[in-house]
Amino acid sequence: MSSPAPAGGGFSAIEDWLHQQHIDHAVIPHDETFTARAEARATAIPQEQTAKTVVLRDGDDFAMAVLPACERLDVHKLRDLLGRNEMRLASEAEIAQRFPAFEVGAVPPFGPDVPSLEVVDQRLMTFNRVLCSGGDHRHGLMLDTGELVRSAHATVADICED
Repeated sequence: MSSPAPAGGGFSAIEDWLHQQHIDHAVIPHDETFTARAEARATAIPQEQTAKTVVLRDGDDFAMAVLPACERLDVHKLRDLLGRNEMRLASEAEIAQRFPAFEVGAVPPFGPDVPSLEVVDQRLMTFNRVLCSGGDHRHGLMLDTGELVRSAHATVADICED
C-alpha cells in the first residue's frame, strides 16, 4: 500500500502550524510506516501511547477522533456521544480527496485545513505525551496530551470497543 506524495503542505505545514500555535513538540523521524501500530514499533513508543487519527464522515462534514493505536473505534459509542446518527468511517478515497496535502493513513489530528478533533479517547489521557501522525508516513510528532485536547477543544470519552 503506497501513498502518492502529498500535493503540498503535509508534514512541514503541520510543524509550522504547531510552532505558530506555540505547541511544544518533538519530531520523531522513522522508517516509512502505514499504520499507527507500525509507527509505534518503528519509534519504540508503546502502542497505548501512540495516537491514531480516525477520519469520520457525517453527510458533507468531516470530523476526527483519536484513540490508542492498539484499540478499535466503537462508532456506535461515538455516534451516541456526539448525537450524530449518520456518522461513519470515511473511505480512503474520501480522505485522499478531502486532505490532498496529507498521505492517506497519516492525517494528523490537528493543523491547517484539518476538521475539528471531536473526541480523544480517555485511555490516551493516562500519558503525559503521545505520538501523533505528522501528515506523512515518515514523521511522528510527540506532544503533550493535554495540549492536544485543549488546542482542539476536544471531548475526552471512552470511544473504544469493549
